[in-house]
Amino acid sequence: MLHPKVILRIIGLLLQLEALFLTCSVALSLYYNEQNILSAYIYTIAALVGSGLLLTYIGYNKERNISRKDGYIVVTLCWVIFSLYGAMPYYISGYIPSITDAFFETMAGFTTTGASVVVDFDEFPRSLVFWRIMTQWIGGLGIVFFTVAVLPIFGLGDLHLFAAETIGIARAKLHPRISVTARWIMTIYVCLTLLEAICLKLAGMGYFDAICHAMSTMSTGGISTKSDGISSFNSPTIEYIITVFMIMGGTSFSLLYLAMFKRRPQELFRDAEFRTYIMVMAVFTLAIGTGLYITEDMSVESSFRTSLFQVVSVVTTTGFSTVNYSQWTPVLWLLLSAAMFVGACSGSTTGGMKSIRVAVLGRVMENEFKRIVHPNAVIPVRLGGKIISEQIQSAVMAFTLLYVGMVVVGIFINMLFGLNLVDAYGLSLSSVSNVGPGLGNYSSANAMSTLPDTLKWFYCFQMLVGRLEFFAVLLLLTPVFWRRQ
Repeated sequence: MLHPKVILRIIGLLLQLEALFLTCSVALSLYYNEQNILSAYIYTIAALVGSGLLLTYIGYNKERNISRKDGYIVVTLCWVIFSLYGAMPYYISGYIPSITDAFFETMAGFTTTGASVVVDFDEFPRSLVFWRIMTQWIGGLGIVFFTVAVLPIFGLGDLHLFAAETIGIARAKLHPRISVTARWIMTIYVCLTLLEAICLKLAGMGYFDAICHAMSTMSTGGISTKSDGISSFNSPTIEYIITVFMIMGGTSFSLLYLAMFKRRPQELFRDAEFRTYIMVMAVFTLAIGTGLYITEDMSVESSFRTSLFQVVSVVTTTGFSTVNYSQWTPVLWLLLSAAMFVGACSGSTTGGMKSIRVAVLGRVMENEFKRIVHPNAVIPVRLGGKIISEQIQSAVMAFTLLYVGMVVVGIFINMLFGLNLVDAYGLSLSSVSNVGPGLGNYSSANAMSTLPDTLKWFYCFQMLVGRLEFFAVLLLLTPVFWRRQ
């Protein structure tokens, strides 16, 4: 059963929350004396607050609970509506004069994809650069997740909102109340962001760059304050710091909670998904690092550092880059694209397949070989000592088919617009996986400006379904969802 008034009230509150986040850019514009963009923020905040209050008023009633259907609608709508309003500062200020480009830039931020149509960030006011960073930081744990943590006013219904936001293989809750769980995870998110900012400042970054790159890393969004990205700092220390925090950003926040607050770091390596995650990064780093040492003029340390940074960046779907990997031997960037498929841990800020699904698929294939040899044996699929139910196996298979299918459809559409196979494959995979940079001519995150507007809108759709893991968005397009029973 749908509750339209409850949906409107929640979206109204979300818009007011977005206005609150945008005030940070207002403060920065005043601090840096950026008077030319201040009016764009004021108009946007006025629109957000006005629309939010109106929707809250229209949706006012005494009912507090929401259904699962309501949760899916709110999650999908809020991502689109947040992006529409979030694009206003770019468009009103004239720094991105195209509605398509402004929406694309904002959707890439909120979905933590990090793709961009902006060629030269250095010409942007600092407050607008910060808004780009803020959009991905908000999107890192989810717009609705922030609401559940900050505004626990939805009663027991907040569980449905949380479930729609975190579709996939769920972990055990850290606390019986989902709002308390959300606040714990948000605490970890904020603490790690602040810790990385301190480390980056000590490594030589300025305060603004350190804070922005910490927010970009922990959200695994990959947007930089510099046009040349991390390479502009030319610091191995900074690269290693960002690598460590990208790994943490790709780790399940439930595990980080147990390791940090419950002082049970051993839980990390007891977790089958985390072991798969680390193993995948280690194998790809070793393979690509060896390839770079053989084919490129690099030292052992340089090839290892470059390989480690790029592998962690694509596995965690952050999208940071220190080199133009499209100039490597083709087999090496093909390996990188394979790492994009895997993704990091469920319950993290990352996109991609997620390591747990890859691990389950591996176990299912292993069991099929055993069944061929022993056709009469009953061999359950086990992972980490636990039996994986057929329901979960079916869900993983369905997700995998949707994931691969969306990438293939993207390749086909890209090639219809004249892109070659490498570019078409890289852009489609990058958009669905929320990585940002593609392959070939689009291996830079800010190389999207030359693409047709139609493709940009399609990439926005790919980024959205990838960020919400397909089902939450595609379910709204099915007739069965809208039936009364």
